[in-house]
Amino acid sequence: MPDPTDLSTDPTDKTSPANDANPSGSVNEIDRALIALFHQRAVKVKSSLALDPGRVVGRVAAASQQIGTLTHNATSATDPLPPDGVASVLRHLSSLCLQSLHELRIAFLGPKHSYSHLATIKYFGDASAMIPVSSIPAVFDAVERGDVATGMVPIENSTDGRVVDTLGMFVRRDMQICGEVLLPVHHNLLSKTPRHEIIEVHSKPQALSQCRAWLAKNLPQATLVEISSTAAAAKLASEQYGVAAVASLEAGREYDLDVIDASIEDNRNNVTRFAVLGKERPERTGDDKTAILFQVNHKPGALADAMLVFKDHALNLTWIESFPSPEAANEYLFFVELTGHRDDAPVAAAVEQLSAQSQRLTVLGSYPKAHL
Repeated sequence: MPDPTDLSTDPTDKTSPANDANPSGSVNEIDRALIALFHQRAVKVKSSLALDPGRVVGRVAAASQQIGTLTHNATSATDPLPPDGVASVLRHLSSLCLQSLHELRIAFLGPKHSYSHLATIKYFGDASAMIPVSSIPAVFDAVERGDVATGMVPIENSTDGRVVDTLGMFVRRDMQICGEVLLPVHHNLLSKTPRHEIIEVHSKPQALSQCRAWLAKNLPQATLVEISSTAAAAKLASEQYGVAAVASLEAGREYDLDVIDASIEDNRNNVTRFAVLGKERPERTGDDKTAILFQVNHKPGALADAMLVFKDHALNLTWIESFPSPEAANEYLFFVELTGHRDDAPVAAAVEQLSAQSQRLTVLGSYPKAHL
């Protein structure tokens, strides 16, 4: 009787499942062919990087977009592997090839298994050197000092809206956005304590807010306790009886927690958008967004006039937020995102016109548009 754990097959065995799909060889032979192709890819990346060594983060952004397009176009519902899984493997391979040639260090809002960590893996693959830091300002600091090439910070959530700490840092620092990540966020109730004995639920404020209705209905006896991160909450739940965490499944596996309930977020379409920070200027891809920070003159009609600039140049705004000016009471800065790249003629013309009408204007970056 054959060993079911043995992935090799006899190529002469006409009944082998592997031969149904590939009559010319066994699974091991296919794996050897894949390994050879992996090495060919690494050589190709090395020769390409030699021609343009400075655009490491931009190269990751371009590769991520190309992988997404490739898996979308080259897979179908009848394929045995899901497109997301194939894309994950390709992103890891891309990360591995790049990391073998250039150590790409990435700062993210830690600790490990936080949602920022998961967004970093989704964008860069998991072969890169990921550096957890304790706060959003610390991510900006690490990139600004050059300790890391890039950083990952949350910028907006579909349930809670803007992330104030991130927008505040863009107001105070000169930092570029090189890319974005859309991460579906599914919160889970994790613990080593049975549900009826849970007396405290710990998580970061945003996670508790996104599950507030579920928690009120299903755990009315529990006290909600805000903590620095979802992963830190999972660690605490592994150490203290009676405590549960709202966190990712990855954090639950890390700390050997039971999944008391899965996907407890109130909004089933809960998505957090992350900004990839850096000092590069990604090139135009044809499917880009541009982020702008500006402050208009403090007079009647100034903001309405600014908005007309985008209309006059037929630019579609995808996001707009106001933020109190740290320098003057009752005055505001505005964050806008629009479709198009800063090098596109309509965007460049709009930026020039808006700059002439503004007290302050900064193009925060143009970058490939992310897709779920």
